[in-house]
Amino acid sequence: MVKWPGGKLFEDKFVGILKKYGYKGSYLSEPWLKQPLFIQSFAPTSLVYISNLTDSPKIFLIDDITIPTQDTNQSYWEITSDAYLDYIKDYVVGIGPWKDTIVPVHPYTFRNENQYLHFDFHQDPYEEYDYWINKIGVDGLFTDFTGSLHNFQEWTSPLSKDDGDDNSASKLLHKIESSYKN
Repeated sequence: MVKWPGGKLFEDKFVGILKKYGYKGSYLSEPWLKQPLFIQSFAPTSLVYISNLTDSPKIFLIDDITIPTQDTNQSYWEITSDAYLDYIKDYVVGIGPWKDTIVPVHPYTFRNENQYLHFDFHQDPYEEYDYWINKIGVDGLFTDFTGSLHNFQEWTSPLSKDDGDDNSASKLLHKIESSYKN
């Protein structure tokens, strides 16, 4: 675990900041729904420690199985056994595997920069979202570009189809497009 000058752990400071700004509550609780948040970490000991500080939901990120963990120096292969996952489930609400691991849960990290986009999707983040969400059926995903994911969801959701509302996603896109043509 990372210690700050004076001996305070990173996790202590992190949770202090969350509490200062009102983030609290277990997954899907009323306080959590007002300010949803997931605490994610590649370090299982950090997740266990932070569980004693907050009931906010935690996600255990799992890297490529050959990579050592940030805290125990064990490979993710070693700590993804049934026994270990049975242990860690008391501290987390989910896992976030590396996105190339074919497990329908919460893969990470989806980004818009060309160097991170897969050629299989023509370097188009929306094609990548479509594949993982609609074809693979993941429960959720982590992205550094929440605006792109939000746009994808808005454009593809049956709830946001043109319903006569001048502020629907499709009408706004047409307004933006026409403003560039003029």
